[in-house]
Amino acid sequence: MRSSTRLSQLPPYAFAEIDRLRDERLAQGVDVIDFGVGDPTDPVPDAVVLAAQRGLERHRRSGYPSYVGSRDFRTAVADWMQRRFGVLLDTEQAITATIGSKEAVFHLAEAFLDPGDVALVPSPGYPPYSTGARFAEGRVETYAVTSEGAALPDLDALPAEVGDRLRVVWITQPHVPVGRCASLDALARLRAQVVERDILLCSDEAYSELWMNEPCASVLQTGVENTLVFQSLSKHSCMTGFRVGFVAGDHRAVSLFRQLKTNIDSGTPHFVQDAAAAALDDQTPAAEARARYRERAEVLIPALEAVGCGVTVPEAGFYLWVKVPGAGSGVTFAKRLLGEAPAVLAMPGEWLAEPVRGRSGTPGDGRVRLALVPSLERCRTAADRLRAWSP
Repeated sequence: MRSSTRLSQLPPYAFAEIDRLRDERLAQGVDVIDFGVGDPTDPVPDAVVLAAQRGLERHRRSGYPSYVGSRDFRTAVADWMQRRFGVLLDTEQAITATIGSKEAVFHLAEAFLDPGDVALVPSPGYPPYSTGARFAEGRVETYAVTSEGAALPDLDALPAEVGDRLRVVWITQPHVPVGRCASLDALARLRAQVVERDILLCSDEAYSELWMNEPCASVLQTGVENTLVFQSLSKHSCMTGFRVGFVAGDHRAVSLFRQLKTNIDSGTPHFVQDAAAAALDDQTPAAEARARYRERAEVLIPALEAVGCGVTVPEAGFYLWVKVPGAGSGVTFAKRLLGEAPAVLAMPGEWLAEPVRGRSGTPGDGRVRLALVPSLERCRTAADRLRAWSP
């Protein structure tokens, strides 16, 4: 059976590979503490479950869902965006439901890139930014995000051969896994650049509610022209299994994205949208999640430092972006963490990062990422194991 050229040229999906390594150790009877994939282990809030149950009864005879999302869900999104960010959005034209965030991120390029057009993506970053562009036969250019540098690209610094074909710019606000939040002023400067060039700015804001001390801004607070925000209920409401999110912003871009999605899927299930609307109406679970992730970080950071790692406390997100001891690779260190006494699963930074023009290696070299999703008790166990380990 022959694969397509596009499929054969893709590297193994990092998150699938990390699951494979974990399963191998579990099959050996090892008690693995899994900080690999960012899949919350905390329960979905009770109000969300109840809304889903009611939605199942309410929609027993309702047929296929709307391609763009129910009016109730889009209204809940608009209300939340206004409360949280002070942004007013037209529920009819500026918001559309998605089947989680991943499919929206991946498919976006098909609506806006022609073969040879450029998508500018962060490194490290979420792999579908790049894979979606490559499946659309576009070119991928990267910009570095580090703990010390800027969280956003400077479009004026791009070489002409990149800038002339640039059509889509991806940012992550807050950036994960580095954990940086861009300021409102920096977001405004970048949005002015994309408006001037008439290109599309896409801001992945799925972690916007998981700040450590101060809330992160949304790029839509600077305006909606030439801008889309991608949001998900997966992280701050622990709804990874529900697969629901939304895209919002410039009504012209939303319209084109809707046109694409009507040819790909048949909408987000009604009862899932009901559950998501309930999650948006109650932000107490998000506040509780922030407290949990802060507490887990406070347990793990000293233990990682005790074995020679460098850790910058993140401004947002639920990841620790860890510099491994010495000059070693993230891949080697992650394999040692998993294969030796700690039995801790971490994601190698090299698997999340791509080379950046003008730099050697990648911004993920010598790093590992730990997702703070195990329980506090499991984090304490991991910390004890790390302190007892000699890397």
